[in-house]
Amino acid sequence: MRQSIPAIKEIDEMSTIELIELFNSEDKKVAIAVEASIGSIVKAVEAVAEALAAGGRMIYIGSGTAGKIGVMDASECPPTFGVADDLISAVISGGAPAVAGWCEDTEDNESMAVRDIAAKGVSAQDVVVGISASGSTPYVLAAVKFAREQRAKTIGVCCFPQGELAAVVDIPIIVDVGPEVIQGSTRLKAGTAQKMVINMFSSCAMIKLGKTYGSLMVNVKPINAKLKQRVLDIIQDAAGCSAESARQALAQTDGNTKAAILMLLTGLEPAEAIELIEKHKGYLKKAIKDDQLESHL
Repeated sequence: MRQSIPAIKEIDEMSTIELIELFNSEDKKVAIAVEASIGSIVKAVEAVAEALAAGGRMIYIGSGTAGKIGVMDASECPPTFGVADDLISAVISGGAPAVAGWCEDTEDNESMAVRDIAAKGVSAQDVVVGISASGSTPYVLAAVKFAREQRAKTIGVCCFPQGELAAVVDIPIIVDVGPEVIQGSTRLKAGTAQKMVINMFSSCAMIKLGKTYGSLMVNVKPINAKLKQRVLDIIQDAAGCSAESARQALAQTDGNTKAAILMLLTGLEPAEAIELIEKHKGYLKKAIKDDQLESHL
């Protein structure tokens, strides 16, 4: 039986302000629903971080809005965290045309799902995240079942407690946001909830892998004027130095933001700073602690 909100069945007769207040009121419930799932989200993030640290990958898979959320998050990880394009990737039913358009008819295609996830070469090293508001999308279910057969760790993000997805993954995350203002339009609260959870997956995993220094994006790729300036600002904030000192340190370390910060904080030579960063696999805070330990020996 479809869920509906009794008090809002006449939304087509509401004023604009009434509609906006209604949507805003319903959206407030999303964060509360996500909070109720924190225990499961913690397990998922730790599984993702462990897999990535061991050389595995995270692969999102979904249809429609859910698939687009996965694509959006995956595409932002390389420029934000400086990681390889395939470390965190996404598969959406219907492929590229479904990202800018709509291919909802593909969500029932189980054989396509198996082909798509198999093409990623999924293995026991990887984590596959199925995203489905209803938890019953055939494309997503077929993909995660195949991933489990390859011994990959599987995570499911859904918004309907009775959805099958929760029963076929290793770590189910059920964010029960209740009925939508527009019945069945899961791009609304369900989509917002899924985006919040997916944000946590990638962001928290990257933080745990040392892709930030405090809250600073020290792995950001300076691929445009704005980001080039951001890198200089990050070095200044982290090292407490002038803009000119930041610029010089960045030049001396061949554009290595973390090595530039390490050099400014510790007095190491550029080559030494780069070597220490590489020793700790890019984890700046560990490199700083290593230098502090060495200086006391």
